[in-house]
Amino acid sequence: MDPVITQLGPLTLRWYGLLFMMGFVLGTPVFQHIFRTERVSPHWVDVLTLYVLVGTVVGARLGHVLFYEPEMLLTDPLEVFKIWHGGLASHGATVGIPLACWLFARRHQFDVLWVLDRIVLVVAIGGALIRLGNFMNSEIGGYPSTVPWAVVFPRDTGHLLPATRPLPAGTVLVARPALLPTGEVSSRVLPATMPIGPGMLMAVPRHPTQLYEALYCVLLVALLYGVWNRTKERTPRGLLLGLFLVLLFTQRFLGEILKEAQVDFEKDNLLNQGQLLSLLPILVGLWLLWRVGKDAQNPYGYAPRDTDEPLPTGQIVVNG
Repeated sequence: MDPVITQLGPLTLRWYGLLFMMGFVLGTPVFQHIFRTERVSPHWVDVLTLYVLVGTVVGARLGHVLFYEPEMLLTDPLEVFKIWHGGLASHGATVGIPLACWLFARRHQFDVLWVLDRIVLVVAIGGALIRLGNFMNSEIGGYPSTVPWAVVFPRDTGHLLPATRPLPAGTVLVARPALLPTGEVSSRVLPATMPIGPGMLMAVPRHPTQLYEALYCVLLVALLYGVWNRTKERTPRGLLLGLFLVLLFTQRFLGEILKEAQVDFEKDNLLNQGQLLSLLPILVGLWLLWRVGKDAQNPYGYAPRDTDEPLPTGQIVVNG
């Protein structure tokens, strides 16, 4: 698959960017439904979405730089801002989104856990679409595999193998990568009948781990929505967030077993960076589940029940 949909003059429309934004587009009506059902004005969805959009992009980008390419801060600090070159880490978004929700809740008198319990539904939808974007980018792929649904990623130039004869089933020959003027790396497929010379490379079928995670996120959305739909405004405070953290990052921890190392320093480690970074969210989720129902004074969280009031038309100033 070509990660670029089309070129519009100086603008490049990419599948990853489109799918990234589709998470917010598809998540908005779901969020509006939740708010209306719980008698909270859907006006707040637009406000919260802006907070979460900024928190997602900033958190995911800084997370990638700090967790996977910290040397970028010294060698080329301006590269940090070039998100179109790739490099967004879901673990960074795990920090950025709660921080954005906390800022929103603090300013607009919501209970932060009430917000986080609802927003995990939208985050799971976005997670499925982002993993589809990773698939279109031929990134975060798995180890070589012979399963019938294995996929060849000739654009994943970081995980090409030395070519052999006979070629393994499904394998394609790939020209040696070269750096293009745009900063991207070339990946040109060669005829299968071409003689194999020294240094030639091949792309072998691999586990499509991006699709595994996308499907898992869809199932997680269904589970979380089912739990919320049973209790709605009486959903125990912290329950949905706790389930989300434990289930998503347990899958992330186990799913990393099938993935190739993304950066060189991971290759000789017992646990890769994704697994290490998944441990803390799992522990936080378990703590939240242990605490569910133990706060008698605030068992369900709080949000302004303001659907019968005029919608805010100007800047809202909260005292205190």
